[in-house]
Amino acid sequence: MKHLVGKELTKKVPFMEDEVEVRQLTINTVLKVQDMVNKSAKAKDQEKAQMDLMRSVIRLAVVGAEEISDIEFDTFPLGEITKLSEQILNVSGLGVAGAEAVGNSDP
Repeated sequence: MKHLVGKELTKKVPFMEDEVEVRQLTINTVLKVQDMVNKSAKAKDQEKAQMDLMRSVIRLAVVGAEEISDIEFDTFPLGEITKLSEQILNVSGLGVAGAEAVGNSDP
């Protein structure tokens, strides 16, 4: 198992009628994101904090997104960015789809 330490797992997901490659978040990265979420929850400007959080998560998870500026992010449609964020969580096993698969849907 030691030979797998540091191995990066990725999956291609749809984005804006194309595909991007998403890294599975590691335990360390998830802890970092949780810290960002906690800081975001305490922010005075919640809307800005949420957008900053979304950008940060995308930069951590999407291959090639590390270099995208905030101004460039703001050119993407909000709905597409939101879907991409959901895909990132699903790829990493943190999404809502996992809960639904276990049976947490409405009767």
